[in-house]
Amino acid sequence: MGKLLIFSAPSGAGKTTIVHHLLSKFPELEFSISATTRLARGDEEDGKDYYFISQAEFLHRIAKKQFVEFEEVYTGTFYGTLRQEIERIWKTGKTVIFDIDVEGGLHLKRKYQDQALAIFVQPPSLEVLKERLTGRGTDSEEKLKERFEKAEKELNYAPRFDVILKNYDLATACAEAEKLVGDFLNN
Repeated sequence: MGKLLIFSAPSGAGKTTIVHHLLSKFPELEFSISATTRLARGDEEDGKDYYFISQAEFLHRIAKKQFVEFEEVYTGTFYGTLRQEIERIWKTGKTVIFDIDVEGGLHLKRKYQDQALAIFVQPPSLEVLKERLTGRGTDSEEKLKERFEKAEKELNYAPRFDVILKNYDLATACAEAEKLVGDFLNN
């Protein structure tokens, strides 16, 4: 059994940027590609950023118990971690790193306990988070409203994680994440 690094946060908190930074610094890490029913955004690629699958296929895989965890993150939009993805990474001798929603991160931590380090990336404020999400220009007003409401709830989950990583300054947050990951990998 290998180790898992779980990075969770409300959408727009900076977790993806921090995870990409860590992947460039630690060759022993490999990104866990999540499955989702949402459509690809921008230059996202199937099998690299996500496994983009239909809702029918996702539900079929749930019935076959192929997911370690899954959530209906937004109405009609599912995300999940395939069991075979974790096993694939562990077979290569690497540590799995996740960029995952808050509830999914907590599910993984409960399942893998001491094998996992669960880190909550906290934005400076809800207002900054709203500015970041609006600035992306990828979501409709309705979807933004849904993301803001979800973010408010998710911030309350922070104390359930092993560590709260404050992302007030990206360079500082990345340096702190490097130290946390280095310590975890060397234990």
